[in-house]
Amino acid sequence: MYDFKSDLFSEQWMAQFEYQWNNDDEFVSALSQIKFNSSIAYGLKDEAKARGYIEVRKGKVISSGEYSGGKLNWDLRATEDVWQDWFEHPPGLMALGMAYTSQKLKFIKGDYASMIKDPSIAIPFVKSFVLMSRVGCEDCVS
Repeated sequence: MYDFKSDLFSEQWMAQFEYQWNNDDEFVSALSQIKFNSSIAYGLKDEAKARGYIEVRKGKVISSGEYSGGKLNWDLRATEDVWQDWFEHPPGLMALGMAYTSQKLKFIKGDYASMIKDPSIAIPFVKSFVLMSRVGCEDCVS
């Protein structure tokens, strides 16, 4: 199991997230069908830059790691406590909407409102939080 405070979105954490993402065939297939390509960063609200990122091509993560700059399509931020709560209890669509409107979830980059209106991306977006919750769990492959 990872140490939440020191490992959150670290190189190792992001590699485990990539593993969980790419080993969920249904998830990757859904994103592949819509030809989902994106650079996504994750981090803490009070930090100047994101901590980790993934590069997705045709639904599959092709690279991941610590974010060191570069073009992003999405940059999602929350506090450490909020991330931890979501990893223990992955949020659904309604909880994410409430987190967004209350600014518990902040989009530094990306358009939440347009994304959430499109079920072909909204459903995988919610599922990505389930995949995050599996990081550090060796038996958690779908």
